[in-house]
Amino acid sequence: MSSVYVTKEIPGLERLAEYDVAVWRGEGPVPHDVLLGEVRDARGLLCMLTDRIDSGLVDSAPHLEVLSQMAVGVDNIDINACRRAGVVVGHTPDVLTETVADSAWALLASIVRRIPEGEREVRAGEWGPWEVFHLAGGDLHRTTLGIVGMGRIGQAVARRAAGFDMEVIYTSPSTLPDSDARRVDLEQLLEQADHVVICTRLDDSTLGLIGADELARMKPMSYLVNVARGPIVDTEALLEALRGGEIAGAALDVTDPEPLPGSHPLLELDNCLVVPHIASASVRTRNEMARLAIDNLVAGLEGRDLPARFPPDG
Repeated sequence: MSSVYVTKEIPGLERLAEYDVAVWRGEGPVPHDVLLGEVRDARGLLCMLTDRIDSGLVDSAPHLEVLSQMAVGVDNIDINACRRAGVVVGHTPDVLTETVADSAWALLASIVRRIPEGEREVRAGEWGPWEVFHLAGGDLHRTTLGIVGMGRIGQAVARRAAGFDMEVIYTSPSTLPDSDARRVDLEQLLEQADHVVICTRLDDSTLGLIGADELARMKPMSYLVNVARGPIVDTEALLEALRGGEIAGAALDVTDPEPLPGSHPLLELDNCLVVPHIASASVRTRNEMARLAIDNLVAGLEGRDLPARFPPDG
């Protein structure tokens, strides 16, 4: 029997019946001190993006062989500590790409067309006579879409732009072959785009990537969407840009801090839409994420190559 700890009850755990499995079934994320105790003798850990996997945790788990995260991003994991300890890391790319891209477009369309404002007005009983420019917003068709980070999700977002007859520009370390999208630097993207969608990973190079200077480069009638990670955007700078009319609006699936407190001033703004990190939250996709996370875990415990290792080259 082998020891496995799982930090959230997910579909498919019956596949781990041959292992000695413990699962956190409490409310919210597993407390860090509980996690430390549970992994001390574990060979495998299946974790979530809300779990802090730091060097202290890795060093306290001398038997740990595989760490499988049910998420694409691994910014909560000390990858170097895992590498030093010989712990292989798995994540769940690909299976959520199209769903997150769908969500990015849902957020973009909602904030540009001022859907949340209209919905609140109807629920409040404030739907009055039709007026020419009442709740008039922006357009999606025949505009310029800027994508920050042209990985799997960024490319999926770009594919959807064809239906809106958009010009697509993007930032990326390399140029995409066979693409009509145009690669530019970040400054050009911010200055030229009508809509900016953030799809890049969070690391040292993207932490605070969008701050006051970057927001000031954007058009006054442009919109910002973030489906990546909250700390890529400077929250206070975004608040001031929205208050001051530097940009027309923002739609955020992720925030910094996260969760965003209900009293946060961003939530007082009509031109800011915030949802609770649900971009990958379709039933089919979450089931696929759980399946792949378990596949990675089992492969690591059996000494096989992980279906989705991070980084891919080990």
